[in-house]
Amino acid sequence: MNNLTLKHLRYFEALTRHGHFGRAADTCAISQPALSMQIKELEELLGTKLFERSARKVRLTGFGEDLALKVRAIMHSVDELGNMARASHNRLTGRLRIGVIPTIAPYMLPEIVGNITRLHSELDIYVHETLTPKLIQKLAEGWIDAAIVALPISEPSLVEVALFDENFVLVRPDEDAEKQVPNPEMLREMKLLLLEDGHCFRDQALSFCNMNAAKPGELLDGSSLTTLVQMVSAGIGVTLIPEMAVAIETRSASVSIAQFNDPKPSRTIGMVWRKTNPLANQLLQISEIVKQSAELIRERT
Repeated sequence: MNNLTLKHLRYFEALTRHGHFGRAADTCAISQPALSMQIKELEELLGTKLFERSARKVRLTGFGEDLALKVRAIMHSVDELGNMARASHNRLTGRLRIGVIPTIAPYMLPEIVGNITRLHSELDIYVHETLTPKLIQKLAEGWIDAAIVALPISEPSLVEVALFDENFVLVRPDEDAEKQVPNPEMLREMKLLLLEDGHCFRDQALSFCNMNAAKPGELLDGSSLTTLVQMVSAGIGVTLIPEMAVAIETRSASVSIAQFNDPKPSRTIGMVWRKTNPLANQLLQISEIVKQSAELIRERT
C-alpha cells in the first residue's frame, strides 16, 4: 500500500467519471494502454477488482463504488490545497474550471474566454457546459471552481454574484411581424415551443406565461434554442429566447423578433462558487470580466 500514489487516484477518478478508457485517457493526457496499466496496478495494490470491463463501457464494482466516494473527497482536498497555494500568490494561474448553462455558453463563451486569457495568460481554462442542477452538483463535489448560471440558486453553501439582467424576446414567423405582441394570457393560447425539462430557461418562460404545468400536447419541446427557432421558422409555433441569442439564432431563420410590453420577462445572470473556495478573490475578478464581456456583446447587438 506504500506504493499508492495520487496519480493512481486521479486516473481512477477519471475512469470513474467517464466510464470509458479512451475518454479517461484523453482527459489525463496519457495513452489508453498507460491508463489501463495504472488502473491494473491500483487493483493489484488494493487486492481487488475495481471495475467490470466490457467491450464498450466499464462499471464500478461494489468496492469500486465505495472507493470512488473516498477518492472524490481526497481529490477535492488536494485541489483545495492547490487553490490555497494559488490564492496565496494573489494572482490567477493554473487551471480554472468554469461551468456554463447551455442558454449562455454559445453566445458568451468566445468573448469570456478570450478576455480572460488576454488578461490572465497564465490561466488554463476548462469549460463544462451542462444544465444548472448538474453544475451545482459538480460545484459541491469540487469538479468545477465556478459556474455561470441564472440566479437565484439559493444554495447556502454557495456565493452568488449577480452580473447583469437580460430580457426575453418573442420569436415568431416572418408573416406575423405586424401582429399585436401577445401578452402572457394570449401566449397560453398559442402553440408555445420551449426547451425540454431540466432547463431553467423553460421554467422562466413558463413562469412568465403563468403556466406551472401543461397538459400533454399543449407545449412542444426542443433540445436547444437553435431547434426552437428553426421550428418557428417552419411555422410550427412561437418561442421565447434571451436577447443574447438573437444575433446567432435568427441569422439563418425566417422569423421576426418582438419585444414584450412591460413588465418584460427577464432573467438575472450571475456567477456562483463555493463559500469555502480559497480563490474567492480571484473568482470575483473573473466575475467582473464576465460582466464586462456581456456589456461588450450588448454594445455590438
